Amino acid sequence: MRHLAFVLVLTLVTGAPARGADPKPFPGAPTKWQGFARHDFKVGALDATVVTPEKPLPGRPWVWRGEFFGAFADADAALVKAGWHLAYLKVPDLFGAPKAVKHWETFHEALVKEYGLHPKPGLIGLSRGGLYCMNWAATHPDKTLAVYLDNAVCDFKSWPGGKLKRFGASPGSEAEWKKMLAAYGFKTDDEALKYKLNPVDNLAPLAKAKIPLLLVYGDKDAVVPHVENSELVYDRYKALGGPVERVVKPGQDHHPHGLKDVSPVVKFFTEALAAQK
Repeated sequence: MRHLAFVLVLTLVTGAPARGADPKPFPGAPTKWQGFARHDFKVGALDATVVTPEKPLPGRPWVWRGEFFGAFADADAALVKAGWHLAYLKVPDLFGAPKAVKHWETFHEALVKEYGLHPKPGLIGLSRGGLYCMNWAATHPDKTLAVYLDNAVCDFKSWPGGKLKRFGASPGSEAEWKKMLAAYGFKTDDEALKYKLNPVDNLAPLAKAKIPLLLVYGDKDAVVPHVENSELVYDRYKALGGPVERVVKPGQDHHPHGLKDVSPVVKFFTEALAAQK
């Protein structure tokens, strides 16, 4: 009876299953993704995807794809093969805005408290997915394991702004800029250009929490110029004393993303997880 009472108290206090309890199964009939079980379900009104490994690692760690689920996903698949869960929440066209972070909070709470995943996910930010991942990490450094960025947007002034808004080297995108304005609730271009919480300007919370960053980028990226994004993050994060490493792809443009040998990405997340123990 005392043990049962302890379990009840633990569940009420933490909101999570007691250690040793079976996690709640993911909803719906699974399909296949890269040979692994894929679960598509709703979290509130939003579409969510979780890919489960055959043999989950202890603690049920997971990586969270910021955008473009399934695109250039060799590292994602390698991590699932190594025992990580892979998750994605479909909130497109929000560019990592505060409303996107709010949706992510709901998803994170569900995966941790209902499905028993690790409280600190690793984040994978390709292209504009970098805005989602870095803004989540800055808002919730205590709920972030590590961040892998790949040719990532780290300043929306650079893209989708760029030359269209007289900022930087990117051609930019008028259509995407308008979507970004709406996502953040900016009324004018000037208001957006004065915004001070883009990832390049908001690295201190991550550095204080010593969140590891891995930056992979091409040095000929014409869409998301590295000098205005990944390289700037690298230099500023290093100056702040944050743990950061990079892999520069000489002569490479925005596409293709990723690495031919994804072992550095798997190693990066594996070491970050080991450092938590």
